[in-house]
Amino acid sequence: MQRHLISAADLTRDDAVLILDTAEEMARVADRPIKKLPTLRGRTVVNLFFEDSTRTRISFEAAEKRLSADVINFSAKGSSVSKGESLKDTAQTLEAMGVDAVVIRHGASGAPYRLANSGWIDAAVINAGDGTHQHPTQALLDAFTMRRRLVGRDAGLGHDLAGKRITIVGDVLHSRVARSNVDLLDTLGAEVTLVAPPTLLPVGVGSWPCEISYDLDTALPKSDAVMMLRVQRERMNAAFFPTEREYARRYGLDGDRMARMPEHAIVMHPGPMVRGMEITAEVADSGRCTAVEQVANGVSIRMAVLYLLLGGAVFDSRNASAQPDTRTEEK
Repeated sequence: MQRHLISAADLTRDDAVLILDTAEEMARVADRPIKKLPTLRGRTVVNLFFEDSTRTRISFEAAEKRLSADVINFSAKGSSVSKGESLKDTAQTLEAMGVDAVVIRHGASGAPYRLANSGWIDAAVINAGDGTHQHPTQALLDAFTMRRRLVGRDAGLGHDLAGKRITIVGDVLHSRVARSNVDLLDTLGAEVTLVAPPTLLPVGVGSWPCEISYDLDTALPKSDAVMMLRVQRERMNAAFFPTEREYARRYGLDGDRMARMPEHAIVMHPGPMVRGMEITAEVADSGRCTAVEQVANGVSIRMAVLYLLLGGAVFDSRNASAQPDTRTEEK
């Protein structure tokens, strides 16, 4: 594992499989009556969130506390950032406090990379979403969910997603989730197809390691997993499609369309869902939709990432009560 996790594109196949396998072990610990591990005792992790978030922030906080880390939650609202403090000054303040890891979510693409490579702070940096650029832990939890559902919980250990066909549908232009998933799924050997209106595809998408389609109905019958993306109106400054009704008709997933998918295929959504637009309530509440499962898997993935970045050895849930790797205890 590298020192930081900034982009899904930075992960090799072995890196990604190691994280997925470690997350599987972490998930087994989560099934126990006492879910806490001593692994990161004495370590301090800061959740540095410049953007609003519910799932990601709470998921990281739960992961950190289950690993016994000391957790500091930072929100830009109500902090010195609202008074004009720069990212550099905030980072140097955290450095003075002796933090070991920073989980950063920022509206500007590249902010986590800048923090990790600026020399402002000597801590592991984990990107929890930056602008429209990357969201690597979301891609990892999505891949973890796919591997569990399509390969098997135990059968998937040590394996990637080679040969699996994944369709990602919706607002690709503004989606860091789509970018991260395309990078990671390609690394894991999956075949990815993006389906969206031409206006919601970014410039240069033709160079991405995936296929492009404008017809959802054609892609569904050959998909092992279909990931629906939310239309991010808060990032839009123009009209990218005629009406919501037209978008739902062309690119929304309803019961009829879900019936055209293979029986084993799953429906995914990174959340939050806009029911009635990209996905209907019938599909969102069906047994084939993994949205809630993805949230649960997110905690296991983030536990695995924190554990590995902060110096953990290969984790074994059967020996979880033993002392962690000595590097984990060093300050």
